[in-house]
Amino acid sequence: MIYHILLAFVVTFIITVVLGKIAIPMLRSLHAQQSIREEGPESHQAKAGTPTMGGAFMMIALVLGVAIFAPWNVGTGMLLFLTLGHCLLGFFDDFVKAVKKRNLGLTAKQKLLGQFILAAIFCYCITEIMVIPTTLWIPVADIHLQLGWAYYVLAFLIIVGATNAVNLTDGLDGLASGTSAVAAIAFSVIGLMAASTTNSTGAESVAYFGAIVAAVCLGFLVYNVNPAKVFMGDTGSLALGGAFAAMAILTKTELLLVVIGGIFVMEALSVIIQVISFKTRGVRVFKMSPIHHHFELSGWAEQTVVNRFWFGGAVLAVIGVVLATITL
Repeated sequence: MIYHILLAFVVTFIITVVLGKIAIPMLRSLHAQQSIREEGPESHQAKAGTPTMGGAFMMIALVLGVAIFAPWNVGTGMLLFLTLGHCLLGFFDDFVKAVKKRNLGLTAKQKLLGQFILAAIFCYCITEIMVIPTTLWIPVADIHLQLGWAYYVLAFLIIVGATNAVNLTDGLDGLASGTSAVAAIAFSVIGLMAASTTNSTGAESVAYFGAIVAAVCLGFLVYNVNPAKVFMGDTGSLALGGAFAAMAILTKTELLLVVIGGIFVMEALSVIIQVISFKTRGVRVFKMSPIHHHFELSGWAEQTVVNRFWFGGAVLAVIGVVLATITL
């Protein structure tokens, strides 16, 4: 199984790189260009006009990798559903921004409605069809808390939180794709460990899916590393967030997502803290949020910020995998 997963990783990586060669000129010809916020760092204005919506060829590569290598079962279907559902939601948002030239894209209410519908269908299917328990596993302590109907609320928060957190992280060349790659590898390892001990079809699906997501991210990174030739846009970032939420829920490692995706959590929290502080006290805690912009404005070079966030994400991914194996 391990060798088959490694083969899936290598082949999907190659597929992504090949598709990138084809898709980037197409995106450029369609004038699907990135709009840069005027209030953003001044250095980012040079990125204006870079093709966006690269998440589209990422997801095509992902579907091909899954179709060729992943087990065909309900677990794989649910992973694809939540990932591609958010991909479609992000595509509409990117289309409005990049093609229709409306900088704000879909409204917050429209996005939230789409996320709510996707989360509701996903939760119904995993509990009623896959019969995944509505429990929350506490790592290390190895305690399973029965949440009942409250689990649906938790799942919705995980899905919305993960998708928006990855979306906020996608602000520097290679940042979201690099941190997503290491997080996906961590979930692949967790899925592999769970599959070997429980024979869970959902865990086996995650083992393959995580490796394929990592391969897609690294293949995309070939074109997204500084200076980026293409951006993934909401098409890719919302899809990746949906993938992480789905993998965490199917492996019952919801709390470990906070650790493995610690960089995403930090990015989202920086925005929340900034907004609350400014609205209540009129004071900005950070020079700019999300926090990667704060470091840029503090004098760090863009690639320095990205490299250090990659390293932090890798450390957190290792910690998450270790926590998955420890019981008191």
